[in-house]
Amino acid sequence: MSGLKKGAPAKDDPKKTEEENPTEQKRSQRAASNVFAMFRPNQVQEFKEAFTMIDQNRDGVIDLEDLKDMYSNLGRIPPDSELNEMLKEAPSALNFTTFLNLFGEKMGGTDPENTIVDAFAMFDDEGKGWLPEDYVKDLLENMGDNFTKDEIKQTWKEATIEKGKFDYKAFTGLIKGKQSEDEIAA
Repeated sequence: MSGLKKGAPAKDDPKKTEEENPTEQKRSQRAASNVFAMFRPNQVQEFKEAFTMIDQNRDGVIDLEDLKDMYSNLGRIPPDSELNEMLKEAPSALNFTTFLNLFGEKMGGTDPENTIVDAFAMFDDEGKGWLPEDYVKDLLENMGDNFTKDEIKQTWKEATIEKGKFDYKAFTGLIKGKQSEDEIAA
């Protein structure tokens, strides 16, 4: 025989049990769980709905035909080469987990949370954890890439402001997706 015990699965046998290959099982569980941990449950649900809308043939994988169908429903039929370029962004078949990974990579392009908090803290000489609302508006309008009035208005819809105090730590948590739905709704 080839060194296998009678009845033992071959090395690459997919029927191999979890106990016989715990490292591979943990690696696949960790990869999948990390993807879902990147987003709040309601975000995962929204991504799932979007994925389902794109997966026109409902086979669990977005392919060239799915993209063609989706775009034709929107009134545009891009060339196959353009659609294939989109699909090449995925490292493997574009199933839901891969879809989430792609969005995580795109959304993860912001600075780490502590970097953002530290940037705000540079303006908080007393370390209070908040800045006066008018002061932040002035900074946004007059420093760096100046915000327009409409951009400030849009930002303020999401900002954590209470009695004229801009809570930059809570705001950073919000933009990094660290707060729960209850905290955001409050």
